[in-house]
Amino acid sequence: MFKIATIFASLVLFATSATATQISQLERSDLAPTGKLRVGINIGNLVLTAKDPSSGKPRGIPFDLAHELGRQTGIPIEIVTFDSAGKLAEGVKAGAWDVAFLGIEPERAEHIDFTAGYAEIVATYLVPPGSPLQTIGDVDHDGVRVAISEKSAYDLVLSRSLQHAKLERIPGMPGVAGTEGAYNLFIAQKLDALAGLKPVLLGYAEKLPGSRVLDGQISTVQQAIGLPKDRTNAAKYLRKFVEDIKASGLVAKIIENNKARGLTVAPPAS
Repeated sequence: MFKIATIFASLVLFATSATATQISQLERSDLAPTGKLRVGINIGNLVLTAKDPSSGKPRGIPFDLAHELGRQTGIPIEIVTFDSAGKLAEGVKAGAWDVAFLGIEPERAEHIDFTAGYAEIVATYLVPPGSPLQTIGDVDHDGVRVAISEKSAYDLVLSRSLQHAKLERIPGMPGVAGTEGAYNLFIAQKLDALAGLKPVLLGYAEKLPGSRVLDGQISTVQQAIGLPKDRTNAAKYLRKFVEDIKASGLVAKIIENNKARGLTVAPPAS
């Protein structure tokens, strides 16, 4: 994990994009107890983030939403980046962040409260050239080995659902996105499938002639904002914030600006 210098909300590009969600003093102090809002982001998610071609620094949808959150609350933000979703989720135990952009998963809910999703992404499998696997169901058989980014949302799903296939997990490593590490493992060990977010797998399929992305889905990963448990006033504000930025069209605009494939705005909270 590493930190990017504090970014003040007044410098946000989206300053006129959405009407501010009103925040009370109680909600503000609960959201950022130190007076600075530390925002955790998983730069291993290749759908949501990328390296800026000019500066080489990470950018993407969660960065833009973090800036908007800072603008609307009037709180200076500090970005805290992680190489994988698992490390980001574990960061809550060390008090590494005040809010985080990550996928909703029941296993994470023991320590993290989530808003409703702001966007959603389908997860599925990539299989190598000549693979006999044709459907999602074909993967769950004895002897099938699946490369996967450790503690990703779809790892947690498959850990519960697979009965026969073996998950070959790889943790996020400094400078290597979690899914990229899993792809490298998939190639190096000639594994039977690679689990991941569909837009990322489509990119890998272009690099590996003859490979296929299986139709259907392992799960639909809801991307949301999380915060440490028991910050009830902050949670109340963030839930309003997420619904407002979806309804205003801001999330859709940010997705469009980032040219993110396979990502859609999540439906309103029920």
